[in-house]
Amino acid sequence: MLKQISNSLGTEPISKLLRQYAMPAIIAMTAASLYNMADAMFIGRGVGAMALSGMAVTFPFSNILAAFGSLVGVGSGAILSIKLGQRDYDSAGKVLGNAVMLNIIISGIVGLLGFVFLEPILTFFGASPQTMIYAKEYMEIILAANFFTHIYFALNHILRSSGHPYQSMYATIVSVVLNIVLDPVFIFVFDMGIRGAAVATVLSQLIAIIWQAILLSNPKELVHFSRSAWHLEKRMAIDILSIGLSPFLMNFAHCIVVIIINRQLFNYGGDLAVGAYGVINRVTFIFCAIVMGLNQAMQPIAGYNYGAEKYHRMLEVFKQTALWATAITTCLFITGVFFPQFASYIFTNDKALIDISASGMRIVCSLFFLNGYQMVAGNFFTSIGMAGKSIFLSLTRQVLYLIPLLLLLPPYWGIDGVWWSMPLSDILSFTTATIMVIVQVRKFRRKITIN
Repeated sequence: MLKQISNSLGTEPISKLLRQYAMPAIIAMTAASLYNMADAMFIGRGVGAMALSGMAVTFPFSNILAAFGSLVGVGSGAILSIKLGQRDYDSAGKVLGNAVMLNIIISGIVGLLGFVFLEPILTFFGASPQTMIYAKEYMEIILAANFFTHIYFALNHILRSSGHPYQSMYATIVSVVLNIVLDPVFIFVFDMGIRGAAVATVLSQLIAIIWQAILLSNPKELVHFSRSAWHLEKRMAIDILSIGLSPFLMNFAHCIVVIIINRQLFNYGGDLAVGAYGVINRVTFIFCAIVMGLNQAMQPIAGYNYGAEKYHRMLEVFKQTALWATAITTCLFITGVFFPQFASYIFTNDKALIDISASGMRIVCSLFFLNGYQMVAGNFFTSIGMAGKSIFLSLTRQVLYLIPLLLLLPPYWGIDGVWWSMPLSDILSFTTATIMVIVQVRKFRRKITIN
């Protein structure tokens, strides 16, 4: 059954495959964006504006944990797709065990270091004496269950790449629904405050992992838990980590950028400005989650056809994904520029925080329609195993362009300089991505002509 599903990636019409894989991935990623939204809404309205600012401080730390999860998850999913395209079913069957073993090692190291240096890390991320207590209470719970977060991401990527996009979606939806239900229970009923939001998140992920484990325990499936796969193979581990390094560095760079943004916003606008960026982040993430869902749908299709040397199909799925992603980020542009106060009100009823958030959102979203193409281009190189190009492209917006602008503009423009650095980096990274894609597409078209 699984071999038939994987073979269809090389024969079915691209538009049909993209719909088949995109719908569950988009639903799953959109649902996943409700994690942070639910936490933010309940904390902002139930605990207070300062607690919401405290949670905003944890955003880069949570992203670092997610970055380590994507290091293994994206890498294992891409390797699995390519191996299926090459008909190397023996190696494909070993991906799952290697992914779990890598997650055990990495999550243990990261969780221990996070606990030991928690307060210095949060201070570095921009926590003030007023927000530290909230940020610390939230992250202590998240760090204690770090392994669950990592394995949850990895198993979802493996399910999707092995031909089960809907099961991957169901796992995410189950987790999100439970999180939304448990948030008010732990925050209000058990009076746990911001700790309750973290407990709800951890428990919901744990239940989703149980569901994933049941699905991947079926011996009839090519990719399933087996004794022979439970050992770490050096070559496969290196391949998984090298391909996963691109999304890891992108997420890690985003964390560094958020640290700088939080510090600059605190310097020029205080704690409420930091909270405003937390609101903007959550609004933009709703739309970015849809694009990430499209990227997740593209990955197995592009990876399989690259492995099978069907380059025309690989280029077609990139083209269609980029068009849809641009349409989604254009919707964010419209929302952020024309309806920023309404979007901000979803998360808080504090008038001062709404005003700051709306002002920043108009600027941040002013060129966001360019981001869809750039996001898809970076993921395209990851999907076909071109780690070096993917890494370079994933770092251009945040490291090469955004960080220098964040340091140069605020001394002259104040808080607006922080906001304007983001759209300016958008147009620069869009230009870079376009040039790289044009060069690579020409190489593939020459191969198509020769064949």
